[in-house]
Amino acid sequence: MELESFEMFKVLAVETRVRILDILKAQGPQGAKEIARQLGITAAAASQHLKILRQAGLVRSERKGYWIPYSIDSEALERYRRQLTEVCSCGCQGTGKWREQEFENTDLEALRKYEKDLQEELKSVRQRIKEKSK
Repeated sequence: MELESFEMFKVLAVETRVRILDILKAQGPQGAKEIARQLGITAAAASQHLKILRQAGLVRSERKGYWIPYSIDSEALERYRRQLTEVCSCGCQGTGKWREQEFENTDLEALRKYEKDLQEELKSVRQRIKEKSK
């Protein structure tokens, strides 16, 4: 399923859905109850978010008896990444890095904001490494 950019942003604009994707990426297939437990939400709320993610094509599910494990659709996630790269305005072309000429034509305030964003991202990466090292 190919979503328009605005539809994709609507799906991913909800933090809980992004957190669900993070759980599924890190831990593999999970049921709605386990996802709900990890997020501290009801199973019904998790199911609703999973339904939206499934309709958007980001997750898939296959019933196994009474258990319905949800998993990431890697191909769909890659399509989303490509779409995001197309609308990205930072000039990174999907590399996550600014082009050198962007630095030359950028004011000091924008560079400081970029530095702060990078520091936050680095902090997040370090936290994930710490969690996975346990």
